[in-house]
Amino acid sequence: MSTLKLPDGPQTHPLIQTFQWLTNPLEYMEACAQRYGDIFTLRIGPSFKPQVFISNPLAIQEIFTTDPKQLDSGASAGFSSAFFGRQSMLALEGKPHQRQRKLLTPPFHGERMFAYGEIVRDITKQLVSQWPVGEPFSILPSMQAISFQVISKAVFSLEEGARYEKLKELFIAILNPKRPLLRVVMLLFPSLRGALGPWSHWKKFMRQIQEIDELIYAEIRERKEQPNDPSRSDILSLMISARDEEGQAMTDTELRDQLITLLVAGYEAPTVALHWALYWIHHLPEVQEKLRQEVDSLGENPDPNTISHLPYLSAVCFETLRLYPPAILIFTRVVKSPLVIGGYQFEPGTLLLPCVYLTHHRQDLYPNPHQFKPERFLERQFAPYEYLPFGGGNRRCIGMAFYLFEMKLILATVLSRLQMELVDRKPVQPVIRGLLLGPEVGPGDVRMVVTGRRYQNQRVSETKA
Repeated sequence: MSTLKLPDGPQTHPLIQTFQWLTNPLEYMEACAQRYGDIFTLRIGPSFKPQVFISNPLAIQEIFTTDPKQLDSGASAGFSSAFFGRQSMLALEGKPHQRQRKLLTPPFHGERMFAYGEIVRDITKQLVSQWPVGEPFSILPSMQAISFQVISKAVFSLEEGARYEKLKELFIAILNPKRPLLRVVMLLFPSLRGALGPWSHWKKFMRQIQEIDELIYAEIRERKEQPNDPSRSDILSLMISARDEEGQAMTDTELRDQLITLLVAGYEAPTVALHWALYWIHHLPEVQEKLRQEVDSLGENPDPNTISHLPYLSAVCFETLRLYPPAILIFTRVVKSPLVIGGYQFEPGTLLLPCVYLTHHRQDLYPNPHQFKPERFLERQFAPYEYLPFGGGNRRCIGMAFYLFEMKLILATVLSRLQMELVDRKPVQPVIRGLLLGPEVGPGDVRMVVTGRRYQNQRVSETKA
C-alpha cells in the first residue's frame, strides 16, 4: 500500500543536517538508518530540498528498472558541474545520454579492453621497480601515478612530456584539494564561491579547469590533423572516428566533456580502491597468503585475461569495493511522473538517492558487514541491486569491466614482484576525500615498506636500509 507522505527522517534544521552530513556522513547515515529504517528523508544542500536515501534492495531494484522517462539522473536531478561540462554523460538525459553511452561503450569491453592489459602491466612493473627497499613511503602517490598513467595511455596514448606532466599535475591538484571539505561546501553552496575575490578557492579551481581545457583542446586539434594514424588505438582516436546512427561525429565540446568524465572516473576511483586493497591485503596475513598462492600458481608473465579470472583475486577486489565503495551514493534520480518505489508514492520533483554504502553494510546481506571477508563472494552471488559499486540501470558505469580488469592486473603485478609490509598496523579510518570515500590522508595515511623483491616467483631477500 503506497502513501503520499515522504519517508521519516531527522527533524533538525536543514543546516544542522547538512553540517552532520558534510563532517561525518557514514556515522550520520548509519544512525539515520538505525532509527528510521532503510528508506529515510534528509534535507541537505543549498535548497534544503527533501532527498530520499534508499538502501532497501527491492526498492533499488525498482529504481534500476523504472523507465528513464519516469525516473532519471542528469541535469534535471541537480547535476551541474563546470568541470565535467554540460555534454558529460553524467549531465545528459534521454536520447542524448543514450547516444553518448552507445558511442563510448565499445572501448571498455571485449578485445579492445584486453588490448590494454599489457599497457597496464608494463606501467605497473616500471613504477613498482622504483619503490625503494627498506624505506617507508606513502602508498597514495604511487597509486595516483599508476592510475593516471594507465588512464592517460588508454584515453590519449599520451607519452611522457610537457603536456603529460602538466595535465597530471593539474588533475592531481584538482582532484586532491588541500581542503576537501571547503571544496564540497563550494559545490553545495554557489553563493559562497565569490568569497575573497580573485584569491578565492573557487577562482583557483576555475583557473585549473581552464588550463586543463587548453591542454585537452590542443590534443583534440592535433589528433584531428592526423586522423588516420595507424599507431593510435586509444579511446580519443576511437571517439573522434565514431559516428552515431545519423552519421554524426562528436563535437569538440562533446569530446572534451566526455574525456574529462573518463579521466576523472578512470583516475580517482581506481586510486582509492587500490589504496584500500593494498591496505587490507597487508593488514590481514591470511588474505595476503591466499592471494599470493593464487597469483604465483600462474607462473611468470601470465596472460592478463587469465589473471582477470582468478577467483580469489576477484573476490578481494569485490570485497574492497563493498566495504568502502569509492562512491557512497549513486547519482541522484529525479521523479518525472508519479510513481511508487518501496511502498511510497513519490510526486514529480522528488529526489531519490540509492545509497551504496548502507546497502553494502546490511547485516542481512553481509553478516559482520564491517569485516573484510573476500570469501563472501566465493560463497554466493549478489544481485545488481544488492551489490552496486558501479551504480545500476541506465546509469551503470560503462567502465566497470575495464575498472575491475585494471585493478586485478595492478594488484597481481605488485604482489608477484614485491614483498611488502604495513609500517603501522593500526586501523585506517575512511574519510570523504573530495567526493569519494578513501583512507584518511595525513598522520593516518597508509604507509608501506618494501622488504624484498620477487622475480620468477622466487623471493629475493634484500636487507632493509
